Amino acid sequence: MSNTKYILGSFADPDEMMEGIDKLQANNISIYDCFTPMPIHGIEAKLGVKPSRLPIAAFIFGAIGTCLGFSLIYFTMSYDWPMNIGGKPSMPLPNFVPITFEVTILLCALGMVATFFYRNHLFPGRAPRVMDMRASDDRFILAVDASENANHELIDSLLKEAGAVEVKYNERKYVSYE
Repeated sequence: MSNTKYILGSFADPDEMMEGIDKLQANNISIYDCFTPMPIHGIEAKLGVKPSRLPIAAFIFGAIGTCLGFSLIYFTMSYDWPMNIGGKPSMPLPNFVPITFEVTILLCALGMVATFFYRNHLFPGRAPRVMDMRASDDRFILAVDASENANHELIDSLLKEAGAVEVKYNERKYVSYE
């Protein structure tokens, strides 16, 4: 068995990479991932990536923020230290709206940032792991899992036909910046 874990096709143009994805999928070759220096419209649908669940997390954090904001105001203004201000009731709901709204937005934003960092493993002090150093500069990298696809010569020829500048065989899962 070979030590090769990934076959990396390096493209100089995003259109050529999209053509490489089409050629590999036409031959029933599964693609591990694509690494690009900029967003490419439509690549998620072509690779079959599921939509993000970040909006669901945003709604949950927003609902928690609304409950906490309203609870804080109710506790302070109506339960713990009720004050009669100009004969108004101790729980005037219209006055609670701005603070409740602000706490909702605050917790929603902080929760989404925390969820994004947790989900993408972007922890402080963690060294980033990339397949090829040029993927963050000027190359479009197409990674194919070598263990799932046995015909390496076919993959190599399909990537070169699509316009790959270079085809590498990566023996490790990731290359570190260190």
